[in-house]
Order: sequence, then structure tokens, then C-alpha cells
Amino acid sequence: MPYVNIKITREGNVTPAQKQALIEGTTNLLHDVLGKNKATTVVVIDEVDTDNWGIGGVPVTEIRKRPK
Repeated sequence: MPYVNIKITREGNVTPAQKQALIEGTTNLLHDVLGKNKATTVVVIDEVDTDNWGIGGVPVTEIRKRPK
């Protein structure tokens, strides 16, 4: 039984349809590449607050504030 955990930042811009597409696409990928049974493949999407996610020692909230 494959278990896949997708983590994304919680910024309010991921729609239910996009999440469904991630779940379906991930399930299909495991089936197509590894032959895993779709009925027993688990995909979980965790949305993480940007204050709880850091890159290079800096919270994503701060990175998002920087000029591009």
C-alpha cells in the first residue's frame, strides 16, 4: 500500500479541483510506473502555514515579503 504525503504552503490559492488533480495524478503515476494498485494507494495533502515552513533558515512568510 503506497502512502504519499504532499506538503504545500497554505496560502488559500489551491482549489479543491487542483487537490483532486494532485491526488488522481499521483495515484495514476504510481500505478503506471510501479504497477501499484490504485485502490490501495493513499495520497495525503498537508497544507502548512508559511510561518511553519522555512527555506535556507528563513520562514517562507519572510521570503514572500522580499522584492522579486
